[in-house]
Amino acid sequence: MLKIFKQTSFLAAVGILLVIFIPGYAKIQELRRKNQELEASVRKLQAENSAFQREKERLENDPEYLEQVGRKELGIVKKGEIAYRLVPQEKK
Repeated sequence: MLKIFKQTSFLAAVGILLVIFIPGYAKIQELRRKNQELEASVRKLQAENSAFQREKERLENDPEYLEQVGRKELGIVKKGEIAYRLVPQEKK
């Protein structure tokens, strides 16, 4: 009888421990996954930030590049130049 009581007590204790620790373990795994996602996002944003920083420095220090970007993105023309804009024909 004592042996059955010990076995039952042991199984009950193991069951209680599992009920207590499994949800916590699952939460830890979920947080680790979320942490990995956030770290990947941080790395991506750092790379974008570096690219923007290089672009900023180039725009500040390279007049030819600044002119090229101004012409392409903003349609800026020099004094005396005539800008032509080609409009595609409408299909009928």
